This record gives sequence, C-alpha cells and structure tokens, in this order.
Amino acid sequence: MSPGPGEGRDDNSFGDKWRTEIGLDGRAFGVEANAASGMDVHDDCKLKFLELKAKRTYRFIIFKIEEKQKQVIVEKLGEPTKSYEDFTASLPADECRYAIYDFDFVTEENCRKSRIFFIAWSPDTSRVRSKMIYASSKDRFKRELDGIQVELQATDPTEMGLDVIRSRAN
Repeated sequence: MSPGPGEGRDDNSFGDKWRTEIGLDGRAFGVEANAASGMDVHDDCKLKFLELKAKRTYRFIIFKIEEKQKQVIVEKLGEPTKSYEDFTASLPADECRYAIYDFDFVTEENCRKSRIFFIAWSPDTSRVRSKMIYASSKDRFKRELDGIQVELQATDPTEMGLDVIRSRAN
C-alpha cells in the first residue's frame, strides 16, 4: 500500500540522503532525511535572548537558519527604542525567519507589563524547502529559549499585526 498525502516512505528513490514524501496534491518529492532533526543553535542565540529577557537590552531579535552551517544564528538585534513597525520592517518579505519580540503594554488596571513573543515568520512567497526546514526546526529551537510567553505563526503581515499582538498579550 502506498503512503497517503503527507506520509513519507524510505524507498531511497532520491538516494541515501533523501526520502520520498507524498504531498497533499498526491505528487512525490524528495526531502532530506535529516531535515526533521532540526538545526544546531549558535550559543549567541541563547545569550542574546537571555539579555533581552533579563536586562531588556533589545526590543527584538531576528534569527536566521544558515543552511550551509546547519545552525540558527542571530541575524538582527533591535535596540530597546525600536518600534513594532521597525521590527516588522526588519523581516524579509519572501524568506522565513524566527523572531523574538518584547512587547510592553498597559493593562486595564493601569499596570505596565511585558510579554515575550516567539514569531515563526513563514511568508507564502518563501521557498518550499525553506518553509520545511524552519517548520521542522522550530520546536528544537524554541526549547533553547526558556521564557517565551506567547507564540505566533505568521504567513503574511496581517497575521502578526499590532492588533493581533495586543490581543494575544492579555
């Protein structure tokens, strides 16, 4: 019996490093066999996240997967004075990224609070391979960053607009 949509088989029709997957459209495509294992996380990612969390040194951090080195690295740091618009403008329109955003807000009881958001940015226009690598590495990467309070998955800017951030912060 052949696998159904979204199911894989290890028939090596793409060679030893690859396995065959059947897409939701019924067509076969090759997937790197170790893609689901995730990437290494550069120590700087954890260090910068701890600085954001403990010292509030940054407003946001944008992370990128370096496919050749097979690791997640820090791509950009946003100073504490940067706005949410600065953050969203820093995300590429057609490439996947992980991001941390430190959102400050005031509650209805007039209390100042902060929430640390993890955003998995995977625009519809990005490459399929890139989307797969980011999706399969996300959980491992998130485990390295202790203190994430809210998670968002966004494929276009409206899914992570300031109104969405505000509603998820409460």
